Amino acid sequence: MQSDQKINWAILITGWGRNARDTIEAFHKGKLKQSNIKLVIYEKEPCGAKKLAEDYGIETLKLIKQDFSNSISYQDKLIQEIKKKKIDYVFLLGYKYIIKEKMLNAFPNRIINIHPSLFPSFLVTKTAIQDALDYGVKLTGITTHIIDNKIDEGIILCQKGIKIRDNDTFESLYPKFAKEGKKIILKTIRIIEKQAINY
Repeated sequence: MQSDQKINWAILITGWGRNARDTIEAFHKGKLKQSNIKLVIYEKEPCGAKKLAEDYGIETLKLIKQDFSNSISYQDKLIQEIKKKKIDYVFLLGYKYIIKEKMLNAFPNRIINIHPSLFPSFLVTKTAIQDALDYGVKLTGITTHIIDNKIDEGIILCQKGIKIRDNDTFESLYPKFAKEGKKIILKTIRIIEKQAINY
């Protein structure tokens, strides 16, 4: 990739999209110099990330998994739409479905996920923050990674530790994840930008 070319990103979300909103806002403010968010694929409304993306002229697409006969046909459609937009990298920001082999092969080492734990702790769970509290650990955190065919594994890109205080609850801990998640996503994108330029 030449230094004057930008990386085209697709963001996939299945919830309201807080992390995605923060990322879109950072992109709009010029904090991602070598990237272009070209497509936001979402599933349900209201979706804060979808609205912000449209406000900034980013294309959005609503795809509901339950509208398809199975996961394979759903991800076939994902592959088709993402390739149509000439996307280089896919970022799963609050995306709850497992990426199947066909999609992994369509975008090898180019699908990135964020998980609210420090790998290799609290994997294969949708309640990692609460799990850390219940287990009583003093340190948890956030990991971004390139996904592979094993759930919550793959190449680690960034990690950020978050301390758990004795009086912490989910309600007091979650805002720390929101704050640090915003930072680690931007750091992860910059790592990919640097790798792509040097490729």
